Amino acid sequence: MIFASVAKALAQMGDRRFRRVLFLGLALTVALLFAAYAGVLLLVSWLTGDVVTLPLVGEVRWVDDLLGWSSLVLMLTMSVFLMMPVASAITSLFLDDVAAAVEARHYPDLPPVPRLPWMDTVRDTLSFLGVLIGANIVALFLYAILPFATLGIFWALNGFLLGREYFQLAAMRRLGRAGARDLRRRHWPRIWLAGVLMAIPLSVPLLNLLIPILGAATFTHLVHALQSGRVRSA
Repeated sequence: MIFASVAKALAQMGDRRFRRVLFLGLALTVALLFAAYAGVLLLVSWLTGDVVTLPLVGEVRWVDDLLGWSSLVLMLTMSVFLMMPVASAITSLFLDDVAAAVEARHYPDLPPVPRLPWMDTVRDTLSFLGVLIGANIVALFLYAILPFATLGIFWALNGFLLGREYFQLAAMRRLGRAGARDLRRRHWPRIWLAGVLMAIPLSVPLLNLLIPILGAATFTHLVHALQSGRVRSA
């Protein structure tokens, strides 16, 4: 069931609606990171001013430039780590469009469903982003303690988080929040395994940016398969 869901999702990755969500998510992510850097640069400029007086040195005029370039290096370094979670969170705002595209192609007999309330989507997205970043920061300590198990920990942790989030998003469209939670609890081993399959490409640059869309499509198929009762061994 899991591999069949992934295969169907991969076969639809060229869908025009999928590309729209991808490009929109990437554009907003880059814009957000640039805005964050601009904010940091303005803060550095405001704190240091044009002239800084240093003990034993006197007035110097290059400190703000040094801090500005240092902040650029810092932001570029951080963006490597932040690009995926930020892109994932922003793209999550539009995953309802991905699920709708999947259902239009593979489940055309289903009745249409209303879009999830925008504020609920934003709240869930911010919550997911916070948990994703927080959990991976905590995992850094495990990586330091168990360096030989780094990849396994990364895949298991992010597989659990991605599976939980994308399954919930896909299931809520048809079952509501409570129904989605109940279905997830009954099938959490399969959901975790499917999430791990989504987490493995996270360690591949650029490819990881496709995971939110692939995950949304995969878990839409998985939700319908579980609902239909066609449960087979993964």
